[in-house]
Parts: sequence; C-alpha cells; structure tokens
Amino acid sequence: ALFGAMGLREETFAVGALSRVVAAELASYAPAKNRRRMSTNKASVVFVDRTLDLAGAVGHHGDNLAEKILSVLPKLPGHKTDVMVNMVELTALQTADDTCSIIAPGCLAQPNDPAAKALWESFMYRKQKEAVMEARRHLVEAASRENLPIKMSMGRVTPEQLNSYIQLFKNNLKALENHCGLLQLVMATVQTLKHPQTCKWDNFLAFERLLLQTIDESEMSSVLNQLLPMIKPYNERMKDDYTFEDFLVLLVYMYSVVGEIKSGQELDTAEEEVKKALVKAICDEPEPSPLVQKIT
Repeated sequence: ALFGAMGLREETFAVGALSRVVAAELASYAPAKNRRRMSTNKASVVFVDRTLDLAGAVGHHGDNLAEKILSVLPKLPGHKTDVMVNMVELTALQTADDTCSIIAPGCLAQPNDPAAKALWESFMYRKQKEAVMEARRHLVEAASRENLPIKMSMGRVTPEQLNSYIQLFKNNLKALENHCGLLQLVMATVQTLKHPQTCKWDNFLAFERLLLQTIDESEMSSVLNQLLPMIKPYNERMKDDYTFEDFLVLLVYMYSVVGEIKSGQELDTAEEEVKKALVKAICDEPEPSPLVQKIT
C-alpha cells in the first residue's frame, strides 16, 4: 500500500534470512507485480533483519561499570533509567535489611554536582578498572578538601577500600552535604561490585564471547548440549548457578547471533532435552517469579 501510494517500481535487496522471505513474498505478490508494471518512480528497497536487536537487549556488553550498576541495583520507583542506592552506611542506623525503607535511597542523577557528573561520565566511557580507580581518586580529593584523615593507597581498588573512605564522611555533616552526589555514585559502585549478580554478569560475558568465537565451528546442537548440564532444578542450584530467567536470556542471545540454523535430528534432540530441563526447572520452583508466572 505504501509503495502503491508512492508509485514505486522497486528493486529489492535483503539482509538476513527473514528479510529474504519477506522480499520474496513481495516480489511474487500479484498486486505488487501489477503495481510495478504501472509505476514510473524507481527505488531500491533494502529489508534488514532485526533479530540482532534482541542480542543487543539481552547481551552483556563489555567492561562497563555504568551498565553493571544499571542492571544490578534495584530501579528507583517511578523511574526507568535510575537506580536506588542504599544510603544506610552513611547513617547511625545499623540494619542487616538490604531493603530498609526508613532511609531515603540515593540515585545516579546528580545534575548539580560537577564532580559526580564527571565521575558518572567516566563510568560510562571508561573500562571498569579505570572507572573504579577514578571513583577512588574523586573520593580522596573530596576528603582532602574537607581535611578528613585519608591515606591514598596505590594498587587495586577494592569495594572494602572505597567503603572505608566513605566512612570518613559519616560523622561530618558539612562534608556529607558538600559531597552527597559523589558519595551516592561511589556507594552505587561499592554495592554493585559486592552484588552476587556481578559475578554472574562476568560469566554471561565470558559465555557470549566464547559463543561468538566458536559458533562457526560448532553446530547449534553441540552448544545446546554444553548448556544442558548447567540447567539445574531449584533444590540442586547454588547461588552462583543460573536461574530459569538467566537461561532464557542466554537462549535468546544464542538464537539471535547464530542466524540461520540448519535443522536436523541432532538439533531436534538437543532442543527437546533443553526444553525438558527448562520445564522441570519451572515446575520445581517453590515461588515462581513474576516473569515465569507470565510465561506459564
């Protein structure tokens, strides 16, 4: 209908398997043939597969601290692009409850704090190791300006080291007020680095890189067979093992980057085994997550 309204006589090109199907349908569609005979305006039309968009959405891309923070920490209520930073560490309140709601959460957006804005940019554009070192540098500079007793240490930056620096601001209300934005970002860093999901993130990234390197040499069936032993029911899972949702993410990534798959007996068998294992994992969940409930 669009091409008819524009009076187009198109020459069609396709990038990707699904695009070829759509382009072939258009080429053989009787009303389209009639339109091409009658139309005078020439145009080239390129159909592009969008399956790699899925790989972009579920992939774990590179060594980026900002992406880890946004993925790992809970969302700030009412916001899609900001997170809650637990601020209990900077108070006299001591609680083991991670979801403590007495203290208002911190967040990433700090438009009125130049140091915090500069640090957030380094989180987005630098590698994780460099970004964490930048967080330490900003913290040391802020402490020095407030005459806090801080000692700059060299070498690897650890979450514990950053936390010990943060504690220096705890009983100095003026210093807290002056550097509140910066402290929120550094606390977000500490909480992300100590979060159990961060280790899983690195495992995802390693799997994705390995998949990209070997997918041309390996059949999809062999990749699925490697995945199969990792799918464990609830009572056999350790905290580092993948959950049902994690496997969904991996499978979406795998099928997105592989492109066209040659079907056959081996692939059918491998897929059936993976399906059985996933169904067992769903059925054994004592409390299915909202996503699992939605799917089932």
